[in-house]
Amino acid sequence: MEVCAPVEADCRHDPQYLRDKLRGRMENASDYERQKAIAQGIYAGTKPVLSPALGDLVSFTAEGFNHILFKGSRSERERPSQVMRFKLLPRAIRLIGHANTFQEFEEKSREYEVKVRKKRRLKTKLVRYWGIIAIFEKRKIKVILRKIGNGQLHFWSIVPAWTTNRHRDVKFVSTMKGDPETD
Repeated sequence: MEVCAPVEADCRHDPQYLRDKLRGRMENASDYERQKAIAQGIYAGTKPVLSPALGDLVSFTAEGFNHILFKGSRSERERPSQVMRFKLLPRAIRLIGHANTFQEFEEKSREYEVKVRKKRRLKTKLVRYWGIIAIFEKRKIKVILRKIGNGQLHFWSIVPAWTTNRHRDVKFVSTMKGDPETD
């Protein structure tokens, strides 16, 4: 049997190396599943939280949890990004209940498929996003809340530490940094 060099790319043919690599992936995968289950339990057990910033109850719908897992295009987020959001979830819930102001706001018109007299039709609705930004419990996070039309205000996303653009407030239409639909 050929001796494998210490460089990872050269070891791909070594069965022991492959077993160790697979075992590491399985441990990481099971840790991911454990973190996901914990986050789902926390999320599902969260009752609506009164937001002092908006003076309204914030619901925690399945759409919000799915947005932690998937981007707007329904492509799965990277696993490390998901795990970081899972870990920030309890802080985000507490932040919603403590924040007295919101820092970002954006309105967009979007088309949604709705049933009208047993037929599916596209209907344009106004979608509002609010961003609450804070350094909360030693972590900089942004929580995005969303309201579609006259529906209920609900949790939409958590954005972990990010960089800020110094020209952020120059926009005339939006004060929201990034794209709230996919962040």
